[in-house]
Amino acid sequence: MIDRFFRIKERNTSLRQELIGGLTTFLTMSYIIFLHPNMLAETGMDKGALITITCIASFIGTLIVGIWANVPFALAPGLGLNSFFTYSVVIGLGVDWQTALGAVFISGILFLILTFSGFRERIVHAIPLSLRLAVPAGIGLLITFVGLKNMGLIVSNSSTLVQMGEMSSTLIISLLGLLIIIILEIKKIKGSILLGIIFIVIAGMILGHIHVPEVFISSPPSIEPVVFKLNILKALKIGFIGVIFSFLFVDLFDSVGTIIACAYEAKLVKKDGNISGIEKILGSDAVSTVIGSLLGTSTITTYIESASGISAGARTGLSSIIVGLLFLIAPFFAPLIQTVPGYATAPALIIVGVYMFRNIQKINFTDLDDGIPAFFTVIIMPFTSSISMGLSYGFLSYIFLKIISGKFKQLSTILWIIGILCLINLIITS
Repeated sequence: MIDRFFRIKERNTSLRQELIGGLTTFLTMSYIIFLHPNMLAETGMDKGALITITCIASFIGTLIVGIWANVPFALAPGLGLNSFFTYSVVIGLGVDWQTALGAVFISGILFLILTFSGFRERIVHAIPLSLRLAVPAGIGLLITFVGLKNMGLIVSNSSTLVQMGEMSSTLIISLLGLLIIIILEIKKIKGSILLGIIFIVIAGMILGHIHVPEVFISSPPSIEPVVFKLNILKALKIGFIGVIFSFLFVDLFDSVGTIIACAYEAKLVKKDGNISGIEKILGSDAVSTVIGSLLGTSTITTYIESASGISAGARTGLSSIIVGLLFLIAPFFAPLIQTVPGYATAPALIIVGVYMFRNIQKINFTDLDDGIPAFFTVIIMPFTSSISMGLSYGFLSYIFLKIISGKFKQLSTILWIIGILCLINLIITS
């Protein structure tokens, strides 16, 4: 029955391969269990509840894509999107987290509409390649900046904005953890980020910086402080157009880019270039975001770490089921997870930032009407701690430079609509 449902023999795999693939994917992305609650807790949300919700949302999203689309992909709260939620929307704009969750919910509903109407793919094709590459690079710089700050390597300065922090013992072990992750990544050892975090936590406990919990296993923390607390009506105000658009746009390219990369790795791409079951995969992403916002977490998206499980042999949704079940077990270790401080997860942000930034080499900066908007997009995000600002200045400068260059044909109707939304966002938030 399992073989028939997941088409295991048809895809030249086995139960053993799917088990190993699922375990590999979980190990490479399990750092999100530590990192995500730490980040969203800065908005005032309950950290214990966030640990449980992160795992439940990841379980549900991964289960949906595994059963519905039958692909070896895993879903969880997206990095970059949780940074935008925390630092740009809640802390940056002074919006309460309940309203921010409402904006996530609305973006998820819009995603569903765009996906099943076929409009989502048209939007992707309408956005110039230079901006598509600039967005993840800008987000990569932003979350790297957050990582450096959480680590204590940089601190605020009234004259120069930032300066080097003092070489404390926590900074030293955080840097050593980062070094361990880099070495393990170079050697392509699975679970490198998780191993780096574990090293920092153990070192912190030995030095007395981290309290050793009395118990390591207990009942999962209650989700009551966060679940169903979103404020959808408040998020429907015109002032949130830019915020909703940013959630929508970033998840659009984050998920599509990841899905394409993982589909090629899993040999799910047809001869004509189309991906088998792309609508169901995109639909799973959108449905998971809506469910996640109701539970109390930021946007759910497909994880590039799924490729590690695919390279280990995963080819069907059965491996996704295994990943989901492992996420479901994780909240029982909440007493240990709650002790993990920000400086322990900071190296993970930096490494992910590197991976998000590395495709910037594909942008043609010699062509200034493409290069300058890409540069604005990349540089404004970390300097303003706002993804939406980077997007707005990037798109508007692209449209302006194409107009003065006389390249009107490169501006599609969809691009004009995006430009208008960006202008509204700047007017509202200025």
